[in-house]
Amino acid sequence: MKIRKSFVVVAALLTAGTLCSLALPQEPEKAKNLKVLPKDISHEELITVMRGFNAALGVKCNFCHEPRKDDPKKMDFASDANPHKGTARDMMKMTKRINKKFFKGSEVMAVSCYTCHHGNEEPKTKPDPAPEAAK
Repeated sequence: MKIRKSFVVVAALLTAGTLCSLALPQEPEKAKNLKVLPKDISHEELITVMRGFNAALGVKCNFCHEPRKDDPKKMDFASDANPHKGTARDMMKMTKRINKKFFKGSEVMAVSCYTCHHGNEEPKTKPDPAPEAAK
């Protein structure tokens, strides 16, 4: 009888502990290997920047990020193995220099990834051909 009461108490405590840990918001993992973005960027700000890249280049996360070795269904965001990530960093530095030099940090007038990419992986070097006139 005493063992049974102890078991019930332990089971209740484990259940309560599990429910508490589920109810508490989990802090997102701190970003690693940031070389251009601020090291103290919040998780929300980082996600906003990454979604901006998604929209400006029309790409998914795996365009710049490699799959994890231990679980290929997840991304290894810290890895530098994908050369597109290095290119993205260079482009971020370039746009920052252009904005600082020519637009003095104005948000109204500034260049961004979208300025050149317009939703394409690679910027177009010439416009699309004009549609033929109706005959």
